[in-house]
Amino acid sequence: MNETQIVRTALERLRHHADIKATWKPGIPKLDGELFIMLANRRVRFYAEVKNELRQYHLPELTALAKKYQPLMVIAENIFPTLKKILRERNINYLDTAGNIYIRTKQDHIFIDGNKAATGKKPVTNRAFTKTGLKTVFYLLFRPETLNMPYRHLAYATDVALGNIKNVMEGLNQAGFILQIDENTSILKNKKALFDRWLTGYREILKPTLMIDRYRFWNPDNLKNWQRLKFEQGENSWGGEPAAEHLTNYLVPQHLTVYTTRKSPLVTNWKLIPDEEGDVLIYTKFWRDAVQDTKQFAPTLLVYADLLLTDDPRCLETAKKIYEKYLQHEFE
Repeated sequence: MNETQIVRTALERLRHHADIKATWKPGIPKLDGELFIMLANRRVRFYAEVKNELRQYHLPELTALAKKYQPLMVIAENIFPTLKKILRERNINYLDTAGNIYIRTKQDHIFIDGNKAATGKKPVTNRAFTKTGLKTVFYLLFRPETLNMPYRHLAYATDVALGNIKNVMEGLNQAGFILQIDENTSILKNKKALFDRWLTGYREILKPTLMIDRYRFWNPDNLKNWQRLKFEQGENSWGGEPAAEHLTNYLVPQHLTVYTTRKSPLVTNWKLIPDEEGDVLIYTKFWRDAVQDTKQFAPTLLVYADLLLTDDPRCLETAKKIYEKYLQHEFE
């Protein structure tokens, strides 16, 4: 579901199950919108954020918003029970598309749970969020100007078959993420929602397939001296914690993430030993870009995603710093 579908479904189910009426006003500064709910003949306003599926890594952002905007309501297609509990503990209201709702304000306390999502035909997978599509969507988020370039350029940059690029573009358009300005110009819209949906797909679909292996150093001192390691730029790019240290000079890496086109030279030169709990994580590099390959670090957007997906408080704090300094102007 896109943002509009999530809100519409949630409000319809809320009215069906609890006879609670609400209206939605989208697109206010810094937030996805406002929700107006009729409670005891009063029209109560909630600031609102919309998520496709709420995840652990969303919590720091929502907690920060709840300090600035009260009362805050999170509207999501699905919210797991453990996350509902955390939201309640942090005084964050929520509503899902099954019609389950939690409201706690000075005047109101409503808690409805146990409603099941409406069942129906299994939705057709949007090709923009398959393994192949996620590679392309990442590149468009990282280099949005390429949206108007020939498909063959995107096919080369993402190592995706030319025929699949058309399917991905159609999927993005159907999901409401492309705005046609004129005959030759399009732009991405709802970029924050698009990134959020990409991040969920990256975690669950794409990133697991990119994992090559985990290792530890034969010489443990190499972990703290990672910047001295022999490193072929273009073939390899630092991601995760080492790239975050480079961007912020704040995080001391405990794990080294590297994206590569060739594993063997790294294993040999760095004297790596396979270890399921190792602190060196090697992934397949899944983008190509002549400009980016002159650098030794992955795109900032990917570094940010790597940090969010750790669920590590150190990394989440650093991710917030990176977002505010490098990415906020792109998404807000």
